Amino acid sequence: MSLMIAILIITISLFIWGKFTPDIIALLSMLSLFIFGILDLTETLSGFSNPTVIMIAALFIIGEGLSQTGWTALAGEKFIKLAGKSKVKLLLITTLGSGLLSGVVSNTGTVATLMPVTISSAWSIGTLPSKLLMPVAFGSNTGGLLTLTGTPPNIIVNNTMIESGLEGFSFFEFGLIGLPLLILALLYFRFIGYRLLPSNKTNNKPVNISTTLHQWIGAYQVDGEYYRLRVRSVSPLLNTKLSDWDFENKFNVSILRIKRRHPNRLKGNSPFIELPTGDTEFLYHDIITVKGNTEAINALMITFRLGLLPLNPIENELRENLINQEVGMTEVLVTPQSAWVGKKIKSSHFFERYNLQLMAASRNSRPLDGQDITVKAGDAFLVRGEWSAIDELKNHYQHLVICGSPEGMAKTVTTLSIRSYIALFSLLLMIVMLVFKIVPGAIAALISAGIILITGCVPMVKAYKGISWISVVMIAAMIPMGIALQKTGTAELIANGLVSSLGSFHPVVLLGGVFLLTTTFSQVINNSATAVLMAPIVIIAANTLNISPAPFMIVVAISASTAFLTPVGTTTNAMVMTAGGYKFMDYLKVGAPLLLLFLITTLLLVPLIWPF
Repeated sequence: MSLMIAILIITISLFIWGKFTPDIIALLSMLSLFIFGILDLTETLSGFSNPTVIMIAALFIIGEGLSQTGWTALAGEKFIKLAGKSKVKLLLITTLGSGLLSGVVSNTGTVATLMPVTISSAWSIGTLPSKLLMPVAFGSNTGGLLTLTGTPPNIIVNNTMIESGLEGFSFFEFGLIGLPLLILALLYFRFIGYRLLPSNKTNNKPVNISTTLHQWIGAYQVDGEYYRLRVRSVSPLLNTKLSDWDFENKFNVSILRIKRRHPNRLKGNSPFIELPTGDTEFLYHDIITVKGNTEAINALMITFRLGLLPLNPIENELRENLINQEVGMTEVLVTPQSAWVGKKIKSSHFFERYNLQLMAASRNSRPLDGQDITVKAGDAFLVRGEWSAIDELKNHYQHLVICGSPEGMAKTVTTLSIRSYIALFSLLLMIVMLVFKIVPGAIAALISAGIILITGCVPMVKAYKGISWISVVMIAAMIPMGIALQKTGTAELIANGLVSSLGSFHPVVLLGGVFLLTTTFSQVINNSATAVLMAPIVIIAANTLNISPAPFMIVVAISASTAFLTPVGTTTNAMVMTAGGYKFMDYLKVGAPLLLLFLITTLLLVPLIWPF
């Protein structure tokens, strides 16, 4: 047992030290348990087949599906619009929004989605990001308590109950305490926390997608080159192919996008052809988005008897019609080392081989109007294509600079597609299966994640990128620690210590002790690792006193999500630290009163909802 205690102390110390990533520490701990003969091979590797780990990995894919298809960005945008110009209202809406969103999306994904729009909104209404970002992080941590799948500690304590032969919690049962705590957090930040939040001046005015488009319009002077034309019944284009006409060379016009007036939805046809190819046919009432100068467009209209449609303000046109979940735009810079320097190209054909459309070119901050371009170092090109193609371009050429993050910009697109509704359906399907206990939780999550992958809501590569492998591996590697604590009797020793010191008092006192011990761990080590450590200890303590483990396990889930005192206790706190210009003491000053309120509220409500 002494060896087990030594490994436990070293593991916790390494988590606190923070020199290594949590997954590495957990793996070292797991290997130590095997090397020193505490666990056999099956027990050592049991975490990697544990339903908890499988479910959490699948939930990351579901969350990525909602993010990639526009739901999280749309939710963030709606929250900000509701706030208007009120600083207090913006504070409440962003905090509430992060709480509600984290009930279905990972806490990290929630903060990653809301952080850019929160920073942008803070600057736009005349306040500072430091007045909003910490509430967003704390709100996401609290909102994870709304549902069974909201945060890993909920899943861990639930599965620990089931593995112990006890009845688990229902999907929305955590919300019985999670919702009051979220409301408490809102009231705290409205009346107390806002005054404690620092006014840190940061230099991080964000460049969002709308701002970026506006800058591109000015830099490349593209506002007079985009038109929408309608194919009439008398047009020679009817039922011909794009390759039949050679628009680029004969008419000096680029065909960017085609909208079908009457798409055959029974065949699954989309109303949009985002990147027309030579085989694309023109049909009656097609609306064609084209690029060219006024003279070229006039000639095109006369030759093919096309109708001119009114164009929205160009920034709206670019945002709404040329950028969506599948297709985006970016700026590409040519470095002096690039193999393209010195090559003569036709602007209309440039990037064609990469399945990208050239929208405009610029040199020395001045647009290039000519069709024949000799590439020079520093030339900039505005291109349009599938987000994946844009992302791949930088992987093929070392001496090209892709400005910004195409993958990040893709997640800011708020227009919804058929895949958006498939992703939402997948989430709702999982919730239904969990609520009615149709299949085990891990299977429900896998089914929903499978639907998202099969239907292309998230490409397989992005799905793997969307999984926080550090969290998954860490949880899988820490589960054997829980087994070892029980096998060696260490969990029973710690549980007996809790019982002997606090058990003689009212169970509420023991409940408070569990809260304080768990929240102490959560300030310095990952909340999932904290839950894995505490869950078996609490089960034993409750059984020793012959009282229900349910209230104590709920308290473990709550207190594992109360890392309000340090920036290292949870990823969300660390994410907002730099953006908000926060210091260590800022978390302690703002988080301590909230933690005390959570402790008092938990001790009052939990025994009433889950009796001893």
